Amino acid sequence: MPKAANYRANSVIYFQGDVISDKIYILQSGQVVVNYTDIETGKDLREVIQTGEFFGVKSALGKYPREENAAVVSDAQVLIFTVPEFEQFVSANTRIILKMLRVFSNQLRRIHKQVENLMEKQETLSPESGLFRTGEYYLKNRMYSQAKYVFSRYLTYYPAGKLADAASKNLETAESCLVKYGDGKGPSPTVAGMPAAALPAKPGPAPAKPADTLRPQAGQALSDTAKEYYNAVSLFSQEKYKEALGEFKRIVEANQDPEYVVKAAYDMGRSVFMLGQYDAAIAHFTRMVQTYPKHPDLADILYYLGQSYSKKGDIERAKGFFRKILTMEKDEDNSTYIRAKKALRSLEEGQNG
Repeated sequence: MPKAANYRANSVIYFQGDVISDKIYILQSGQVVVNYTDIETGKDLREVIQTGEFFGVKSALGKYPREENAAVVSDAQVLIFTVPEFEQFVSANTRIILKMLRVFSNQLRRIHKQVENLMEKQETLSPESGLFRTGEYYLKNRMYSQAKYVFSRYLTYYPAGKLADAASKNLETAESCLVKYGDGKGPSPTVAGMPAAALPAKPGPAPAKPADTLRPQAGQALSDTAKEYYNAVSLFSQEKYKEALGEFKRIVEANQDPEYVVKAAYDMGRSVFMLGQYDAAIAHFTRMVQTYPKHPDLADILYYLGQSYSKKGDIERAKGFFRKILTMEKDEDNSTYIRAKKALRSLEEGQNG
């Protein structure tokens, strides 16, 4: 039999990429939204689940990872089905089957159209531009080894190409960042791009890593927003969390530099947590998950969510976040992995003791 479950506002039912996706949900009351990425534009989209609607169906029936985040906006009650329970339920209700077929048919038509549009865009690029574009993507996303390889291939195949100068600069950037930071780390690099006429519009790079250890390189001019951000970081490091929170909040509200807005938003949550305002921390970090579902520091955000729930005494929910981190982070030497594993073990030993 399906089980009823209650979810509080600002909680997350499941995350995009969750491998264990064998449950199907029906919203009975409250409000739930799903956030997913449009395959054509790369934009994050938001869809409100209506009362009585199913969600999580495709990934459960298809046995593949979740395609979206399912977040609770207001306290919600849902029915949770296993796949066999769901199949038995719909087999006796042809109306539901027809409704699902219409929904899936419309989704397939939309996806088919998006794929066609993507193929048309790709066909407008020459092999030379396409190779450069691939290297640019890797560099923007701090995949320095891949970027280094692709730009070196470009210069081998097109030494006198129209993008050779930009490729050479990007190759130097990739090599430098690889030595300084390693793959996946460091601030967002400055990328020498192809001319606008040669490059169809694409979404910008992923948000930069919002860590308080990231400082500009010597000789690099600081913007006013950057100065404000590092002043706030200094306050945080002095344990002046209330003052730091005010500074981070001003940066976010001014919204003048996207890179530092993302960093400040993350550090706002850290400041709220350090002030012991755990409900506010949960609400803040949950909004961040909804706004930045592919945030490069998602694991750290989940860690603070887990710690906030732990401080509130909601041990099972806290353990859920720590377990999620362990499934996401494959590097067991990663500091967030180690902290999550230690926190989970502590909670489990506390329950067994």
